[in-house]
Amino acid sequence: MRLRVSRTQIPLLATVVVLAAFYTAASCRYSGFFSWAVFVNLLRDNSFLGLAGIGMTFVILSGGIDLSVGAMIGFSSILVARLTGQHVHPLLAITVALALGTGFGWGMGALIRFAALPPFLVTLAGMFLLRGLGFVVSLETITIQHGLYSAISDFSLRVFPVTAILFLLVLIAAVYVAHYTPFGRAVYAIGGNEQSAMLMGLPVGRTKLRLYALSGFCSALAGVIYTFYTSSGNATAGTMLELDAIAAVVIGGTLLSGGLGYVLGTLLGVLILGVIQTIITFEGTLSSWWTKIAIGVLLLAFILLQRGLQNRARPG
Repeated sequence: MRLRVSRTQIPLLATVVVLAAFYTAASCRYSGFFSWAVFVNLLRDNSFLGLAGIGMTFVILSGGIDLSVGAMIGFSSILVARLTGQHVHPLLAITVALALGTGFGWGMGALIRFAALPPFLVTLAGMFLLRGLGFVVSLETITIQHGLYSAISDFSLRVFPVTAILFLLVLIAAVYVAHYTPFGRAVYAIGGNEQSAMLMGLPVGRTKLRLYALSGFCSALAGVIYTFYTSSGNATAGTMLELDAIAAVVIGGTLLSGGLGYVLGTLLGVLILGVIQTIITFEGTLSSWWTKIAIGVLLLAFILLQRGLQNRARPG
């Protein structure tokens, strides 16, 4: 019985092979790399990148882009820290940040839908606006001193980190939404061919609104996770993270042109980026900038792989 792999599964299979190769090589080279503690740290340290990547996956699947996710992380984290410092209960502060993030994403989606503006320009403007608003809230890092954050920190040290738990729960929900709901099917259809999706009667405009609202929610939640991770808020948090999120999505096997990809692949892409960073840390003698070099090489390789698959799929 021969195992056949379809063209659509090749990018995801390549991601699995790269992750397994990196993890195996690092485990052989570094004592202690292949351990539960290192794996848990991979998820904890990259949980906010993963959450931003989940929202980015849906946007890229539709053929769009969202450059505001990194700035949203900084804005939501400093907002939660500021509100908590002014004696607002953290749960209320988190709710406000998530509502604002979702609403901001919906607003960008509305501009893309009703004004027919390019997603690149709309979300680029959103990035600058959110980063500026974050500095309006505070120019300095704000430490969060509250019993809830202390409890979460203690919980993280004793069992599986709460930041990783939240990331995995959102990931499971995202997989279900992408593959088992009308919304997910509409996202794939729009990314495949928007005109065909409209002719099929799919709610293209409404789906775009929900897409960017979902991305805004995920990146705002990533900012909240950042406050759990650091017990502080910082307007500079998430700087350039939108590029890492795009890289994780593409390395995870999602086509930049849209219509093909897997949310689960984004998890693998995030883990690859995390493994590269951890290898640099274990090596000890290499500059952290080698992380960016390795990511750049991988990203280019996956883009070339995608282009090759697209060329082979074209008739004639």
